[in-house]
Amino acid sequence: MTRGVRAALVPVGGCALALALLTGYTATGAAGEPTPRIRVGGGRIIQSSGQTAAAYFEIRNVGDTDDTLIFADSPELGVSMLRAPDRKRPGTVRRPKAVTVRAHSTLRMSREGIHIALLDPPMMKPGERVSFNLWFSVRGRVGAEAMRSNLTDR
Repeated sequence: MTRGVRAALVPVGGCALALALLTGYTATGAAGEPTPRIRVGGGRIIQSSGQTAAAYFEIRNVGDTDDTLIFADSPELGVSMLRAPDRKRPGTVRRPKAVTVRAHSTLRMSREGIHIALLDPPMMKPGERVSFNLWFSVRGRVGAEAMRSNLTDR
């Protein structure tokens, strides 16, 4: 009889723990929140003759929840990082920790604003397409593609 009670305690205890955790999760208000719907397009890369390059995208959050861009990379181009103008020191850029993309809004990357700096990329031909991963705090990875523009130093 004691053996039977002990054997029953393990699954009953596991179920009670799972129920307690689910109750806590729903009590925080996080359960049932919609995942942000992120769409990335308009990707372009501008590379100067000195091999510096930057990537620019248009990021649309068509969902009802804000999301945050935390990182962007390209498996084909190596190291990259987000860059933004430094408002405290005009004319310089800084590395933002994250970039919020509000619900029902569009973030358009630009040289004068948020962009992705590509560190030591290979020389690319105009029209060449490169894949990118944009990483968001809630949505996770969103794949995108950028094309090397004919423009230089813009």
